[in-house]
Amino acid sequence: MTATKGKPRLSPAAATWRTPLVIVVCGCLIGMLTFGPRSTFGFFMQPMSREFSWGRDVFGLALAIQNLLWGMGQPFAGAIADRFGSLRVIMAGALMYAAGLITMRYAATPLALDLGAGVLIGFGLSGCSFNLVLSAFGKLLPPEWRGVALGAGTAAGSFGQFVFAPFGVAMLDNFGWQPALIVFACLMLLVVPLSLALATPTSESSAVAASDQQTFRHALAEAFGHRSYVLLVLGFFTCGFQLAFITVHLPAYMVDRGMPVQTGGWVIAVIGLFNIIGSLSVGWLQGRLPKRYILSAIYFARAMSIVAFISFPITTFSAIAFGVVTGLTWLSTVPPTSSLVALMFGTRWLATLYGFAFFSHQVGGFLGVLLGGIVFEKFGSYTPIWWLSVLFGLLSALINLPIVEAPVTRPVAQPA
Repeated sequence: MTATKGKPRLSPAAATWRTPLVIVVCGCLIGMLTFGPRSTFGFFMQPMSREFSWGRDVFGLALAIQNLLWGMGQPFAGAIADRFGSLRVIMAGALMYAAGLITMRYAATPLALDLGAGVLIGFGLSGCSFNLVLSAFGKLLPPEWRGVALGAGTAAGSFGQFVFAPFGVAMLDNFGWQPALIVFACLMLLVVPLSLALATPTSESSAVAASDQQTFRHALAEAFGHRSYVLLVLGFFTCGFQLAFITVHLPAYMVDRGMPVQTGGWVIAVIGLFNIIGSLSVGWLQGRLPKRYILSAIYFARAMSIVAFISFPITTFSAIAFGVVTGLTWLSTVPPTSSLVALMFGTRWLATLYGFAFFSHQVGGFLGVLLGGIVFEKFGSYTPIWWLSVLFGLLSALINLPIVEAPVTRPVAQPA
């Protein structure tokens, strides 16, 4: 690596293959492979629960732990990637993810399920999911590539959901849940060679400008003392709550309402497919419209789609329509959120600061999955959680409106 005007530049040897296109393609493949399997876990709930006589709260707790630890680990994984480069973090995360899938395959007790699906996959995701990919994009790509690349990286996770949802259902129907988890674990190992394209410089590298030598502690103090960042973090909670609840509990909810399990699989797949359109569209729009308005519109539209979905009888058409609208707003919050963090504070601590925002997202995911299982076991219905999702969506639509889209003001050293 060498430096030009304080920006990282690839060495001649690396530049021969690590072009912006290669970086984007490899990052998108990583996003697809890491997001795909976890989006299918809702389909494993019923077969595993039947085999081991578990309630939905048992499976819900394991995936709630996964969401929480993914969020807790994200700031630390981001800080390590910012300090030592992203390569080793992504590799370690992929290996931990694969180990979690293998552990889940052999889980016969709730504790083993918590260890595999919860702890190992949760911490694995914090090291190799699209969050690290997006921060690497922010550091490695020139500014003219970033907006579209952030949208593409997010859309790739949705494409993984689109591919893995019907693939997972087919594996479950034809081979059972154990072989499906083994296949997913093998696919996760492909992340290791792909991560070579996303290697970022260490903080000691000359590629990091002297003006960017802000300490970790100062970066956190600056961010959490900034009103707009705090509002952004609070609003992101809703995204995690809604996404995790729908991913895990929607397939079972639809079976409860008399729909075949295959329909639930196609709804999850449709969500992934249309999120590709939503994420790419938002990646393009955020260069033309205020990002805070985009986020507010996304949260409001998602809340209204939930109201419509639960207020009318569920048919195949209404379920697919819900999947379309939900898909358009699914992960489309991620490009403007990560872009706002980069705009406010620069890219030096982007993985870390976005990691703390994502922690809020995953606390929401933890509660969405956990409360979904608890409420169903207590009341035999998901209705209270659906309406709670609507309330959170409306609150987040309001919270994002006062965000100021401008770089943080920093004191400039004056000459003596």
